[in-house]
Amino acid sequence: METDVHDVPDSMQELELRLLGPVQVSRGGVPLPLPASRKVRALLAYLAVARGPVSREKLCDLLWDGPSDPRGELRWCLSRLRVVLDTNDRRRVSAVDDRISVDLDGCDVDALRLLEAVRGGLDRLDLQELVAIASRCDGDFLEGIVIHNSPAFEHWLGGRRSEFRSCQLEIVAEIGRRTPVGSAEGLPAARRWIDLAGLDTGANIRFLSELLHRRMLDECNRHLATAARLFADEGLDFAPVRAAWEQLRRAAAQPAVVAASEPVREAAQAIHPAASRRASIAVMPFRELGAGPQGRHGLGSAVTHDVISRLARLRSLFVIARGSVFAVAEEGLGLPEIGRRLGVDYVATGFMEQHGHGVCVIVEVAEAPTARIIWTGEFEARSAERLAILDEIGDGIVSSIAAEIENEERNRAILKPPDSLDAWEAYHRGLWHMYRFTPEENTRAAEFFRLSTRLDPTFSRAHAGLSFTHWQRAFQRWNDREAETRNALETAGQSLLVDDQNPAAHWSMGRALWLCGDHDEAVRELEQSVRLSPNFALGHYALAFVHSQSGDPAAAIASSDHSRLLSPCDPLLFGMLGSRALALVSLGAFEEAAQWGVKAAARPNAHVHIVAIAALCLALAGRIEDARNYASRIRLQSSGYRIDNFLDTFRFAPDISARYRKAAALIGMS
Repeated sequence: METDVHDVPDSMQELELRLLGPVQVSRGGVPLPLPASRKVRALLAYLAVARGPVSREKLCDLLWDGPSDPRGELRWCLSRLRVVLDTNDRRRVSAVDDRISVDLDGCDVDALRLLEAVRGGLDRLDLQELVAIASRCDGDFLEGIVIHNSPAFEHWLGGRRSEFRSCQLEIVAEIGRRTPVGSAEGLPAARRWIDLAGLDTGANIRFLSELLHRRMLDECNRHLATAARLFADEGLDFAPVRAAWEQLRRAAAQPAVVAASEPVREAAQAIHPAASRRASIAVMPFRELGAGPQGRHGLGSAVTHDVISRLARLRSLFVIARGSVFAVAEEGLGLPEIGRRLGVDYVATGFMEQHGHGVCVIVEVAEAPTARIIWTGEFEARSAERLAILDEIGDGIVSSIAAEIENEERNRAILKPPDSLDAWEAYHRGLWHMYRFTPEENTRAAEFFRLSTRLDPTFSRAHAGLSFTHWQRAFQRWNDREAETRNALETAGQSLLVDDQNPAAHWSMGRALWLCGDHDEAVRELEQSVRLSPNFALGHYALAFVHSQSGDPAAAIASSDHSRLLSPCDPLLFGMLGSRALALVSLGAFEEAAQWGVKAAARPNAHVHIVAIAALCLALAGRIEDARNYASRIRLQSSGYRIDNFLDTFRFAPDISARYRKAAALIGMS
């Protein structure tokens, strides 16, 4: 007689959920029958990838648009899920205080496995592990699931599918990069990469290298012709692929060079298109003092590689790959010669010295053509452990280099006539105006961002900058909030469309979704921005901003602190400080909140809402006279500003809003 799986103890069975591809559930390797209802399957997926319990109201709004009894339908769907997931000794579907959750402890969920792999860093996984994950996670999220007349679910599903496709592409690309050229798996790996990313320069070069290694010259020529047409149809520059192909052909005469995969990677990364120019940098190997004639014992190489990788993930600079800079470093060239050899605008150099139980690192960034130093910094790591050193100093080095070059590029762009700007320069000119935080300068910034997108429609950060100007108009009430919110959402979507691997694109979408009142989706997009680039300070700041009002105040404080660590002189520093103050108010730490609010208001570009944070926090802390002084400053900036202006701008829970109203009454802001 067969045994019903529900009669077998849950501890003896492995529950598997397959959400990538057609939805499947199995226990102990035995597939379980699923209800035919698409909403049951959609509900299972939503609860499985949610970060915690979800309210019944949100689930009803998500899956039902207008039924007479959505809660009744939700109860029916949950009852179907319990039949599938629950066992006699374990109830996995629970409803507590009107909130629904699914207990997945000990379960194997392919979508969560994929997210964990990418978020944890693919560099910690070996090639065999990457291949195993790719083979199990290669379908589309909730494949075949369509729910009509549910726009909220459609929006959520579209975002999730984009996220999982992005993760799948990252793994396939990493496999393509790591698989040795000419190996048995080399061509299949390259073909999978090109199939998913046909317009990716690196994927095309890797595919050509595999064909060339096998002397499949006719196939190389056919692929070049086809790819050139595809790039042209999309308005993309094919010159880097063609130039790399010529480099590969020349290298083919030297078998020892072609046999390694590193030169292929160099060919893909060492050439950048002039049409979509970005400031470029070569990070030269850091010298270790006392490390022998080569100046490297290994730690300097590790730090250099870490800095190169982190800078590349920011996607704000063109970063020369490790192999090229290490090869050039052996020639002992001066900075101008390095710049000419690698075709870069900036060169970063550094040296490190171990002392006691720590390491000191000195870094310089110079203009390559003139060797003029634009920045120098010193970083200390208190540990002698290699991984600890990378964690302690890596963030600071990368963020400082990116910020100083961006500042240099902004200052250079502001000195050029507007009609002579290219897309990159127009974008930085827009940043210069945007960071003035006035209606007039914001309008001027938008003009330059639009110019940048016209000159280069594929420039993701220019679209993100334009979204920021619409966000600013909505947030500051400089224009119709609803219309500007739509514009912010639309331009953020365009930024994602042209480059969904750019952290700034997800940052702009997260902020736009916050304007729409979608807290959960906003947090998800912002977390994606910092997952793509842990050094993206604005992503951490935006998380602090959102969590400080209606999310987790402790998480807000942590994100605020990290954003300031990454960018201590950021133009948005007032917001980082102000978000910390708001989070402290939610925690009831009024005196500390007042201290941070005052720091925020002291920033030279602090707008009226930041000054209001300082005034209200001081009032909550009982420092009434100081608070009234800030209230007077508010009246000078905006004579009609009242507590309703403040509360309508932010999104606080009712009890927190009541705190601010009470404080406002004490200082004449009611």
